[in-house]
Amino acid sequence: MHVIKADVLGMCFGVRDALAAIDEVAEPERVTIHGELVHNEEVIARLQSRGFQMIQESRRRPLPITDTVMVTAHGISATERRRLRDAGKQLLDTTCPLVERAHQAAQKLQADGCHVLVIGKPGHIEVQGVIEDLRSYDVVPTAAAVRPYPHARLGIMCQTTTPVALAEEIRRAVAAKNPHAEIRFVDTICLPTKEHQRALERLLDQVEAVVVVGGRNSNNTRQLVLRCQERGLPAYHVQGPDDLQPEWFDGIETVGLTAGTSTLDETIDAVQRALIEMPVFV
Repeated sequence: MHVIKADVLGMCFGVRDALAAIDEVAEPERVTIHGELVHNEEVIARLQSRGFQMIQESRRRPLPITDTVMVTAHGISATERRRLRDAGKQLLDTTCPLVERAHQAAQKLQADGCHVLVIGKPGHIEVQGVIEDLRSYDVVPTAAAVRPYPHARLGIMCQTTTPVALAEEIRRAVAAKNPHAEIRFVDTICLPTKEHQRALERLLDQVEAVVVVGGRNSNNTRQLVLRCQERGLPAYHVQGPDDLQPEWFDGIETVGLTAGTSTLDETIDAVQRALIEMPVFV
């Protein structure tokens, strides 16, 4: 089978920096990771094997038992940061700088008197970190969720892994349903997300199906899959080569390969090898 890789795929600098920081931890058993360092099951398994304590993202209210707490690449709110420090916890902060920029944008919109519309996935850990510091907000996952808002000023910002086209669609819907309001939009979609999406668009015209490698909980990986499906191409979300099913590729001669921003290079290479070695039935 002929495999064409996207010209931009896999791990972004924010994830690489987080992994580099955790490699420097000398006593993992004395550190609690406050959620999933990155949304990648293979990375999480490695961290567990090293002895790191971990808290599930949905169960972070009880205080960690260790004195040192690692903030993940997805960031946390200033409110949560204060709670941990007030309890005497020392923080190792691996928040992606582009996530921090999104937090700052939301705070600036709030300071300017805006009701903040956060384009993103409700319940996602990054979105949760943003809204915990907001007094007046709505999380808007789709254009269909947009409604008239009883506010004179609306400020729109995005979860960093939002598809560009989705953000623009929601932005137009907000304007259409709120002609009374002054609307400000701050583009907080991160550059690696945009580059992954653009590379996928270039790939789609060259292939008959796409394999997308990434963690089960990775929002940006899921968005790559959805974009393939929107274009009418079969798309398969896998975490590694063992997830591949030969029957997916019956009649397929050329398959595209891309990966989310928290996917290890070695995992991408393993999936590529497995695809190349897979028999094709035309």
